[in-house]
Amino acid sequence: MVEKIARGLTRKPKLVAAAALLLLIPSLLGYVATRVNYDILSYLPQDLPSSQGEKLLEDPFQMAATSMLIVDGMPAGYSDQLVNEIKQVDGVSNAIWVSNLVGVQIPTDMIPASFRDMFFSGQATMMIIQYENPGASDETMDAISEIRSICNEKCFLAGFSVVIKDTRDIMDRELPLFVGLAVLLALAAMSLCLESTVLPFVFIASIGIAVVYNFGTNLLLGQISYITKAIAAVLQLGVTMDYSIFLYHRYMAERPLYDDERDAMAKAIVAAFRSLSGSSVTTIAGFLALCFMRMTLGLDIGIVMAKGVVLGIVTVIFVLPSLVLIFDKQIDKHKHKTLIPSFHKVNDFLIRRRVPLAILTLLLALPAFYASNHAEIYYKLDESLPRDLPSIVSNEKLKDDFDMATSHFIVLRDDLTAAQMSAIETSLKDLDGITSVLSYHSMLGSGIPDFFIPSAVKDMLKQDGYQLMMVNSSYDPATDEVSDQLDAMSAILEPYDPNVMITGEGAMYRDLIDTTSVDFKVTNYISIAAIFVIVSIVFQSISIPVVLVAMIELAILINQGCCYFTGTQVPFIAPTLISCIQLGATVDYAILMTSRFQEELRAGKDRKEAIRIAANTSDASIITSALVLFCATLGVSFVSSIDLIGAICIMLARGAVISAIICLFLMPAVLCVCEPIFNKTTRNWRTNPPPKVRKPSKKAKKAAEDDAEVPATEGPDAAPDSPDEERSPEGPALEKAPLPTA
Repeated sequence: MVEKIARGLTRKPKLVAAAALLLLIPSLLGYVATRVNYDILSYLPQDLPSSQGEKLLEDPFQMAATSMLIVDGMPAGYSDQLVNEIKQVDGVSNAIWVSNLVGVQIPTDMIPASFRDMFFSGQATMMIIQYENPGASDETMDAISEIRSICNEKCFLAGFSVVIKDTRDIMDRELPLFVGLAVLLALAAMSLCLESTVLPFVFIASIGIAVVYNFGTNLLLGQISYITKAIAAVLQLGVTMDYSIFLYHRYMAERPLYDDERDAMAKAIVAAFRSLSGSSVTTIAGFLALCFMRMTLGLDIGIVMAKGVVLGIVTVIFVLPSLVLIFDKQIDKHKHKTLIPSFHKVNDFLIRRRVPLAILTLLLALPAFYASNHAEIYYKLDESLPRDLPSIVSNEKLKDDFDMATSHFIVLRDDLTAAQMSAIETSLKDLDGITSVLSYHSMLGSGIPDFFIPSAVKDMLKQDGYQLMMVNSSYDPATDEVSDQLDAMSAILEPYDPNVMITGEGAMYRDLIDTTSVDFKVTNYISIAAIFVIVSIVFQSISIPVVLVAMIELAILINQGCCYFTGTQVPFIAPTLISCIQLGATVDYAILMTSRFQEELRAGKDRKEAIRIAANTSDASIITSALVLFCATLGVSFVSSIDLIGAICIMLARGAVISAIICLFLMPAVLCVCEPIFNKTTRNWRTNPPPKVRKPSKKAKKAAEDDAEVPATEGPDAAPDSPDEERSPEGPALEKAPLPTA
């Protein structure tokens, strides 16, 4: 079946290429229609109290998102006019200022102290703006843009939704630079490592088609995160480039054996399909391990990247052969020598010093483990953004002028008595770090009659048997101080309402910290276990997967430990992504060298000679693969203004290099030293497995009996003159082409 498909693909290369280009049209439409989610906190498990509280803020309170607008040094008349204009903005459910509560005519000194302290600070005043739709929705983003357009330069719009808006603007501006720089650097890397100037452009075209297919099919998922959007293209480019190199090298090995290059390509397609369908499993397993995170951001990234690998293989099998055949003459015309240096002398030295190097490998694990577990991690997303962004400047002003770094939203039943509410408010105000408490009861307690409170304010604070309290804190979210503050608030509230829910940025960040700390361990264990099983099946061994996975895990620990030694804080999601992606993407380096090592042992070489040949033939492939992944991801870290994206990409780039160094300089020594263990714990380690003999079917037995009764001695069915000669549809028997190392 595969042979027939391969033959059909190679006979009409221009038709196949045209079909591939036509498929780009629906893919581009799907890419444009796929929604991008910029709210990382929305990926928290929906059964958490903070997530449940957010749902109540959306319905029935119509407070899906909240912003604070600071007006500095402007008269009360301007603020009153501004709040009324903001109420008319599409997507805004409510806007609150003191004019909603006590009227703009009342002098500031006569406003109750609780409201004066909340809404005024020196020459600045603050408004609370609520939105109808979730904080990261397109409607809220449009509303924020319109609010900014009607404000002057003395207005500062703060809040988490505003940060999301600025994040989206940065991503829309920088994403083309991400992809463009990744392509340029990948082309430069391939130009050094491949033997043709034209070939890198053919590879980029093929992978570019696969990337567009991948992003187009994301429409089936409904939406993807902005982190996925930022790294998926460059990561797919870096990870799947190996598949293109393998197909081309196999084609070059087959081409001298055939008169028609199309037959050579058909043979290469069959070999590539059988090889890549197996070798890509480890990479796919690494990505799919992310799907087991409770925080569904991992599911988002895992599915998109696993799908990208599968589509990369499909494109290599179906599209790349046509492109190579179309541009075959240009590829041959612009050939040159590769610039990868020879490592023969280095490998000889490494093999002579194999025992000390194996001991060094064990010793490296101790500091690497310690450093990786003590690297600093940050969770507050706005810490990854440039400090001169309007939202960051506004948040800092809100903290400095009004002592508001975090706003907690408390949802509790509304049948509590006035005495109970007074006790709750007093206890909350006495907590360290609490700067103000706003509730329906606190308004009445300020001497304002119930009938005097506007219905819009009532609807904001009381709905469907629930009441809402807004508690402001001077502590930054994602800190131990806020975590302790939330525990103290729960201790105060739960005796009055056991089902109370505390939500807001502070509570959701705490849940984020608790969730991701478990996710990191779970995904790490699952990725290790999955790849361990895959490698053990491939080599039919217990010891080989231990060594190979341990070597790449050492590279991962060193990669993460570099952050500790450099004093660099990394975003919370980076360790989880790196542990799965680096293991899945670079364990192929170790598998490649181990496979060639086994091949040479089966050919009768002693272990030192076998590992020398394996290292010499694998080095170029490892360097090429690592260099492309390094260049593709490193470019993003240069361009990105968002440290969250830049940090992930620089760790991916560094991880590719570290894994390559481990495999180039330590793996030969470790394999050579452990070879006696492999021999005892691996099936058919040094000998080729016996060929499988299929039992003949009944039809075949009957045909054999008929042939035995009437032997053919002449004519086209006669046996060949020589027992060593073998007939085939393509002519005389051909020697099997050697398997390339790429």
